[in-house]
Amino acid sequence: MIINTGGRTDTVQYFSEWLLRRFEEGYVLVRNPLFPHKVTRYELDPAVVDVVEFCSKNYRPILPRLHEIADRFNTHFQYTITAYGRDIEPGVPSIAESVETLYSLEEIVGSKRICWRYDPVLLTREYTIERHFETFDWLAERLAGHVDRCIFSFVEMYRKLERNMPELQVMSLDQMDELARGLGSIAQRYGLFLQTCATDIDYSAYGIHESGCATLDIFGAANDIEFRKLKHRGMRKHCNCFEMRDIGAYDTCPNGCRYCYANQSPERARENFKQHDPAAPMLIGELGPGDELKQGQQKSLLATSQLRLDL
Repeated sequence: MIINTGGRTDTVQYFSEWLLRRFEEGYVLVRNPLFPHKVTRYELDPAVVDVVEFCSKNYRPILPRLHEIADRFNTHFQYTITAYGRDIEPGVPSIAESVETLYSLEEIVGSKRICWRYDPVLLTREYTIERHFETFDWLAERLAGHVDRCIFSFVEMYRKLERNMPELQVMSLDQMDELARGLGSIAQRYGLFLQTCATDIDYSAYGIHESGCATLDIFGAANDIEFRKLKHRGMRKHCNCFEMRDIGAYDTCPNGCRYCYANQSPERARENFKQHDPAAPMLIGELGPGDELKQGQQKSLLATSQLRLDL
């Protein structure tokens, strides 16, 4: 199975001590976001966890001890570095700081395990198409050769975004095409492998590869391992990523990114964050008398392994 550490919250930036402790103790408890009284236990054991997928906007807090996980498990790292400042991403380091941190991460895990995410691409009066091209060019020049690939996506216009970002401009298909053409041209100039995330629009004419940010092929090439040939449903619409089990929790990330899909509001995230105990097996809170605890089904997907943990 694949464990994801950062799809619901920036676990690396804000919960590194907890994350390291969970891998040290060898298990984690995860509350179901749709059915809160259902809790699943996952064993954090290399015998059944084939890859640990990290997703973060700041790896600096975990770097001194990252080897405690990376030396035992196959790993893959998605690092989001965008064009935005603190007006959009209040808790995220500057672009220059993020680039330096990525270099430090590369020294530990190597470039082929790192994917740079430039997303979501959104438009406001400040963040224009031209500004995206300028920033992406600056970043591509510095990150090409230090990452395996770059992935971008266009912002999804869901309801709470209208409340959190009233200045957001609705992007037309022509604007998307212009952005894709420009980003593709810049990526080709620097020899950077560029692909989309969760879209069915074909931008191959601009040298852009199809969606699939976390596939078994990517994980396999990053770690020199081979998976069995398996069909899967994808994580969401137009997504080719392999199914993962996220050990985080929604409404807990203090970054305050205004486009965030994982927080209902910054205030709610801050309140939940106060309940975090680094020594607890669950990211937020603890097991209660009405909770139903079950053991997660875990099975290795590697071609050379048939191990199973289903207690």
